[in-house]
Amino acid sequence: MLTLGIDDAGRGPVVGPMVLAGVLIDDEIAKTFKELGVKDSKQLTAKKRDFLAEIVRNKAISFEIVVIFPNDIDGENSRGVNLNDVEAIACARIINRTNKGFGKIKVILDCPSKNIESWKAFLTTKIENKRTLEISCEHKADVNHIAVSAASVIAKDIREKEMAKLKEKYGKEIGSGYSSDPVTIKFLHENFRKYHDEGIFRKSWATWRDAAGKVAQKKLEF
Repeated sequence: MLTLGIDDAGRGPVVGPMVLAGVLIDDEIAKTFKELGVKDSKQLTAKKRDFLAEIVRNKAISFEIVVIFPNDIDGENSRGVNLNDVEAIACARIINRTNKGFGKIKVILDCPSKNIESWKAFLTTKIENKRTLEISCEHKADVNHIAVSAASVIAKDIREKEMAKLKEKYGKEIGSGYSSDPVTIKFLHENFRKYHDEGIFRKSWATWRDAAGKVAQKKLEF
């Protein structure tokens, strides 16, 4: 049976997109990936991740990418669709694109929700031709399953490439995009008005609202 691993990169950042990747492999490819050191992207150096991302692309039976930009995330949130559901819909798109004539596929997803069964139930409403699929949703699947590890490598690689495009346009001062990054937060505070309509910020994030509130308060004090 073939295995399709799915994972995300960039769920939490206030700047830049979220990326979902799916990687389809068989047992022989899984063995090769293990021997080469494929693992959860968070456990890899940037250099090793770049090296492995190219190998995964070349050796996987197939792979699929979904990039979800800040405006799309904000738009879904404004319609009452939370990030977990946005991710489930993106995962279903990857599954539906991949599930084309390969026979039975085991799908393993790194579940973003605390409530695995509820998230899986919503996911399955978006999947076509479920008869050919065996679906497993787990926490830490990116650590425990090589197919999901490979997906995490691809997702992170694409996310970093998207951030590189932003850095080329807006400068390295944009940082990693994460709310925990002081470089990113400084960029946000200094530029949220200037780049308000550029589609790089997740305006539905509390980090954005806090920055906007602080700047507005400063303006009132003058």
